[in-house]
Amino acid sequence: MLDACARTDSLTVYWSKPAAAKAGQRYDVMLDGTVMATVDRTHCRLDGLEPDHAYRVDVAMVGADVDCGTNGESCEDGERVEDGTAVGSRVFRTAEHKRMIDVTAAPYRAIGDGTTLNTTAIQQALDDCGPRDAVLIPAGTFLTGALRMHADSELVVSRGAVLQGTADPRDYLPMAPSRFEGVELDCYSSLITIGHLDHDSGPNCSNVVIRGGGVIASGGRALAEAVIEREWGRVKAELAATGQSLDDYEKPETIPGRVRPRLITMANASHVELADVTLKNGASWNVHMIYSDHIVTHGCTFESHDVWNGDGWDPDSSEDCVIFDCDFNTGDDIIAIKSGKNPEGNVINRPTRRVRIFDCRATRGGHGLAIGSEMSGGVEDVKIWDCDLSGLWYGVEVKTTPKRGGWVRGLHVRDTVMRHAIIRAVPYNDDGVAADEPPVLEGFRFERVRLLGGVPADADEGAPREAVYVRGLPEPVPPIRNVVFREVTLGGAADAGDAEPGVRDIVADRCEGLEIRGVRCG
Repeated sequence: MLDACARTDSLTVYWSKPAAAKAGQRYDVMLDGTVMATVDRTHCRLDGLEPDHAYRVDVAMVGADVDCGTNGESCEDGERVEDGTAVGSRVFRTAEHKRMIDVTAAPYRAIGDGTTLNTTAIQQALDDCGPRDAVLIPAGTFLTGALRMHADSELVVSRGAVLQGTADPRDYLPMAPSRFEGVELDCYSSLITIGHLDHDSGPNCSNVVIRGGGVIASGGRALAEAVIEREWGRVKAELAATGQSLDDYEKPETIPGRVRPRLITMANASHVELADVTLKNGASWNVHMIYSDHIVTHGCTFESHDVWNGDGWDPDSSEDCVIFDCDFNTGDDIIAIKSGKNPEGNVINRPTRRVRIFDCRATRGGHGLAIGSEMSGGVEDVKIWDCDLSGLWYGVEVKTTPKRGGWVRGLHVRDTVMRHAIIRAVPYNDDGVAADEPPVLEGFRFERVRLLGGVPADADEGAPREAVYVRGLPEPVPPIRNVVFREVTLGGAADAGDAEPGVRDIVADRCEGLEIRGVRCG
């Protein structure tokens, strides 16, 4: 993978970490044969370029003259990688200049005073946006309800600007088809919606950009509670008609809470870029992509504390999703990779594939970087590298339930700091008719990772203490298969000032093909 996001005067280039690359590997980034930068991460921004101009970009490893197969290098035994080994070469074109549609100008006349409701004005500007236009939110706080973006459109939330969603559920009507915790249902419209949900078809909205350096925020906890309150009566009546009760679920607010709006939803969307914005305080998940592909998120900050289900970035039955150079401080999982819940997810059967997560930071808070527990359509080929996840309660966690079905395979984590590596079944979110086949978990590789163990001071009582926790379901469910730990350092949480010293235990049960090599205590 060598790809780029283009502006009129810059290219943000990113690439997959080569198998032979070490921790701290350096790369030369060349533009038309000239070295423009040397970086120690797998992305680079090249500035000062001409608009609408084609450039050849080459990336090569620096200082890579090593014999692989020794010292824990992750490539074929005996292979030699020399200095200057190419990572990739492609031609990219910078963007054309676009006409800026300022929402404060005529005929829109939006007012950024934080109190005027601007939904109609901003939506009209978005509707008027053509392929050579971009909608500009200038400095100020622009209050709005739900908005929708169409294909070939761009939204620029400039530095100093806040696109602020209200806390009134009526501003997120009409409800629209969506998916929450693996089940399709009508939900309150997200603050920004891209595309229309249809699990039987491909993309229906492509080439959308949201960027700019500003803030996109919703009503957070206040909006979530207002939606739940509004939904109580309807949900109680529906459950009573089927002989059920809200007490049958994890929390009484579980069912009425499922219709809360996201911050940004992409449904059947393709080629969407989110860049250089702060995304905060969705009433549930912040960024949710469903049945979508080629989604790139970079340079963003996610903030959602004090929000139940306040996930940051959730690919759901989606493919080719990339996130890099992002910071997280969330009230739930920073990233949750999903593909539906039994039985509906098994029937729809749309996996999530080819997810790349690199150079991301979660040092201030969050639950985990999770795969599951809704994974009935399958999840495969997830690669994580060069991340600092030391602030998460659960580290990297693969989770399922006995009823779920589906599969998770092909997870590769390397050169990353986190508290735990967890593969297990969880006791919650296990409603629904069981799948015909039990879940399959196989093919996990952790290389050159530091597992701190322990828990942050704010973690709940159920958070694990062990650095490695791999526990398969009882028979007749197949064991967890082919789990590899290489060059792993255990412990170190106490050194970071945590309330509890690091726990270095390794728990493994119902595993087949478990390999642990090169473990040390730090």
